[in-house]
Amino acid sequence: MRAAFIHAIRDLRIGALPEPNAGNDKLTLAVAGVGICGSDLHYYLEGGIGTARIAEPFVPGHEFAARVIDERAAAFGFKPGQLVAVDPAEPCGHCEHCHAAHPNLCPNLRFTGAPPYHGALTERVAVRPEALFALPDGMTVTEAVMLEPLGVAVHALDLARPKLLETVAILGAGPIGLLIAQLVKRAGVSRILMVDPLAYRRDFAVRQGATSAVADVSLIATETQGRGADLVIEATNSPFGFAHAVEAARIGGRIVLVGIPEHDTYTGLAASAMRRKGLTIRMSRRMGHVYPRAIRLVAEGLVDVTTMVTHRFVLAQTAEAFATVAGYQDGAVKALVYPNGPEE
Repeated sequence: MRAAFIHAIRDLRIGALPEPNAGNDKLTLAVAGVGICGSDLHYYLEGGIGTARIAEPFVPGHEFAARVIDERAAAFGFKPGQLVAVDPAEPCGHCEHCHAAHPNLCPNLRFTGAPPYHGALTERVAVRPEALFALPDGMTVTEAVMLEPLGVAVHALDLARPKLLETVAILGAGPIGLLIAQLVKRAGVSRILMVDPLAYRRDFAVRQGATSAVADVSLIATETQGRGADLVIEATNSPFGFAHAVEAARIGGRIVLVGIPEHDTYTGLAASAMRRKGLTIRMSRRMGHVYPRAIRLVAEGLVDVTTMVTHRFVLAQTAEAFATVAGYQDGAVKALVYPNGPEE
C-alpha cells in the first residue's frame, strides 16, 4: 500500500509500506483523513523533536480519523465502515504517571506518528480498539480529524483554568491557538488578545472571535494599559515563545506553554523577569482522556473546527501539502490529507 515517507529534511516521497498486521488485539482501519500538525513539520523541517529523531524513512501523521474495515468490527462493538476518531497515544497503563491519571506523561508511551512508530499518512493502519472513539451520525471526516488538535486545546484549557472576565493573551494564531481562543471565549473571559506576525492569520483570528490581534507581543502592554494579561497561552513554534509569554503576562499572572519551539530550544529567557512577576507556569503535553468532551463540543456546535481547514490534498500531494503549510503559502492555516480520496 502507499504511504508518505519523510526521508530527510524537506524530503518527502510517496513509497510502499507493508499492509498492517492487526493480529488478535487490533482492528484494521482505512485512513479517512489526516491533519498536518506543527509537530509533523518539526520532523519535516528539522528531522526530529528532542530525542525523537528520524533514523530511517518515516511515515508521519497522528491527527487522523478512519473507517473500520476489519471483518471483526462487530465483535469489538463497531459497525463495518463506521467512522471513528483515533487517539494516537498508547500509554503503558502501568507506571506511576498512568496510575496518577496522567497518561500523557507516560515515559513508556508509544505514539503513532513519532519515530520509530509510523503514522497515519498511509492507506490503512491497525489500531487497538481502546484507542477508537465512535462518532455521532452526520459528523464529517474533516470534523473527525480535527478532534485530535481540539483535544490538545481542551487539555491546555484544563491546565489554564481561565476565570470570568480575565484578559487572555494567546500567542500564535495557528490551529491550536485558534481552537484555544474559541474555548476561552466559551469560558467567559473579558478579552482575547491574539499575537501572530502574519497579517492573514491575525485577520483570521479576529474573524474567529478574538477581541484584537497584534503583530508583536510588545503591543500587549499597549492593549492592557501596561498591566499585561492575566493568562497567557503560548501556542507557537518560536524559540522566543516562552520569553514572549513572560513579557505579555501581568505581575502574578499565569502562563501555559503549549507550543513546541524550533530546534527544541527556548531563547531569550530572563529568569529575573519570571521571578519578579511571580508567575505561575505550566507545561502542556498532548492531552488526557478528553476525546468525549471534544466530540461533544463539535457535535453540539459549540466549537467550529472546519473553518480553519484551508487546504485539502490527496495522498499523492502530501509533499505539496507539507511545503504549503511549512511555507505559510496561499493563506494556509490547516491542511488535511485524504489518503483514500476526498470524503466529507
